[in-house]
Amino acid sequence: MTSTAQAPTPPPSEGRAAHPDHLGHVIFITASAAMGGFLFGYDSSVINGAVEAIRDRYDIGSGTLAQVIAIALIGCAIGAATAGRMADKIGRIRCMQIAAVLFSISAVGSALPFALWDLAFWRIVGGFAIGMASVIGPAYIAEVAPAAYRGRLGSFQQAAIVIGIAISQLVNYGILQLADGDQRGEIGGLEAWQWMLGVMVVPAVLYGLLSFAIPESPRFLISVGKVDRAKEVLAEVEGHSVNLDHRVAEIELAMRREHKSTFRDLLATGRRFKLLPIVWVGIGLSVFQQLVGINVAFYYSATLWQSVGIDPSSSFFYSFTTSIINIVGTVIAMVLVDRVGRKPLALVGSIGMAIALAFEAWAFSADLVDGKLPGTEGVVALVAAHVFVLFFALSWGVVVWVFLGEMFPNRIRAAALGVAASAQWIANWAITASFPSLADWNLSGTYIIYTVFAVLSIPFVLRYVKETKGKALEEMG
Repeated sequence: MTSTAQAPTPPPSEGRAAHPDHLGHVIFITASAAMGGFLFGYDSSVINGAVEAIRDRYDIGSGTLAQVIAIALIGCAIGAATAGRMADKIGRIRCMQIAAVLFSISAVGSALPFALWDLAFWRIVGGFAIGMASVIGPAYIAEVAPAAYRGRLGSFQQAAIVIGIAISQLVNYGILQLADGDQRGEIGGLEAWQWMLGVMVVPAVLYGLLSFAIPESPRFLISVGKVDRAKEVLAEVEGHSVNLDHRVAEIELAMRREHKSTFRDLLATGRRFKLLPIVWVGIGLSVFQQLVGINVAFYYSATLWQSVGIDPSSSFFYSFTTSIINIVGTVIAMVLVDRVGRKPLALVGSIGMAIALAFEAWAFSADLVDGKLPGTEGVVALVAAHVFVLFFALSWGVVVWVFLGEMFPNRIRAAALGVAASAQWIANWAITASFPSLADWNLSGTYIIYTVFAVLSIPFVLRYVKETKGKALEEMG
């Protein structure tokens, strides 16, 4: 690596004052990287359209079905845990290309499974790609975005995720119409659900192609001694008016000062295997975000509506409208999170989710009439489901990630964020794997459980979570 020990210390405002010569080009670079987020959302949610068809084709019970749906989360956890270290060794762009290949392989394999175990394996492969995309996309965008635009460009990842969820539901709905409303109906020699899973190969290939059209991160280039190329990229994304020597020195200084946090740093002094209180708060935020049952809305909503008598075509349409509500809520959160603050949004979201979930629990407690919910209960269930997703999206869906990125002291941020994210994947798996069996036991009771967690999140936020709005990262501790 080229030494710049004699380089002058850059003025603090050098990086923050950068404005690109062509903002449109920087937006293209950011949007290309955010395609990983799109695939994250798409692959996570597309299985929603295939759940009942998989159950029927392989003649399996709710427990086995849940494991097939949830097993992708194992791959997610592994991919997320390894992506950062891999990116430091081979580069951000190469990791994107590997993820694109894995997404493509998973799509084709899932669409053409030989047996149930085969389908489960391809789900794990896709999960690994999701885990990689969840880490690489935000890291790359943060490293190439000019500081003046970092917040707005960083939001591309979350926006891409919710758009991916919505598009997957729209594609599923369109394919179901071609199959005359039958998830197992044949289209071109394949069943409808196979097309649903296989279509993902299109955005996966596009993601791979776009990765060849964007530059490597300046930070990685500097870390491997390619300083001249790093300067070219910095000029490309921050503008030619920036003092490139100062920017390189600034990045190298920051890299030298970084503390590589480990799990040991998270332990409270004098307490063996006891985590610092702030780490427990991060874990609590991650776990509550999942235990309210949000992923039931994206993994099982079509199955849920069909179980209370709504026909398959309508159930897929409602899954799509739920995804649109998710986008609207996410946009609201992006607008308000820096104005209102993180903690007020979280509290509003908790209250709104608790009320909506309680109404859903009430609606699902009604006895089915001719296999359907009665008129009033059916309307309440649909409206409450959309209200629940709206309140989640405008609060916990965005706020938790903002909190986790800001709340930890610098010296433990990376390790603490890793532990909190792992807790989130575990909670995600627990909800995803348990829902089919819980729904078979008592659908209303299942939603009462989610309601309880939404209610418990209110005192948790009030007592343990501190507002981070307007504070510098160096103030956290």
